[in-house]
Amino acid sequence: MADIQIIEHATDGVIAADIEAALKRALAAGGPVAISVPGGSTPFPIMQELVAADLDWSRVTVWPGDDRVVPEDHAASNTGKIRALFEPVGAAVATLTEEVVPPHFALVWLGMGADGHIASLFPNTDPQVDDPQVVRRLTPDPLPPEAPFDRVTLTIPALLDSDALMFVIRGDDKRAVFGGAIAGKHDLPVARLLGAATQKVTCFT
Repeated sequence: MADIQIIEHATDGVIAADIEAALKRALAAGGPVAISVPGGSTPFPIMQELVAADLDWSRVTVWPGDDRVVPEDHAASNTGKIRALFEPVGAAVATLTEEVVPPHFALVWLGMGADGHIASLFPNTDPQVDDPQVVRRLTPDPLPPEAPFDRVTLTIPALLDSDALMFVIRGDDKRAVFGGAIAGKHDLPVARLLGAATQKVTCFT
């Protein structure tokens, strides 16, 4: 398992500044840059701060780590919300489908559910670190009542194909699950990812 840095009580501004710094380093290396970002309620205020950064966004492609299988104009679509934020500043936003091949990411930003799921890799889907597929369509069981849809998601190998992993985890219950993953106390999806990670991992709480 990689060394994991935990930064407690980070504000949205602190997190956005950290992502901005990672993007500046990646852009300085030349060429295009790809990042993966999560959906849900927590990330979007951070993204709203991030898009104000003075970066060459035309060289950045933003990939959803997962999405609900709904049209982009549906209220439950992560991609639609991400597109509305990043395209006006010049970034490209990828559409996640089973047919696409994700690139190597400069940064993969993840959230985590209280059940230990990451992206849409829920415990019932039994995600594997050696999954031969980089994108899968899955059905969470049980379906989250606030978003009862099939999902399309990056798999663990696609998430690990990155220079750095970053988590934003809010709440004591999720913090305990994340701590259990680090300590090897369970085999939930987040633990499988962290157990196979060799790159820098930062967790903001």
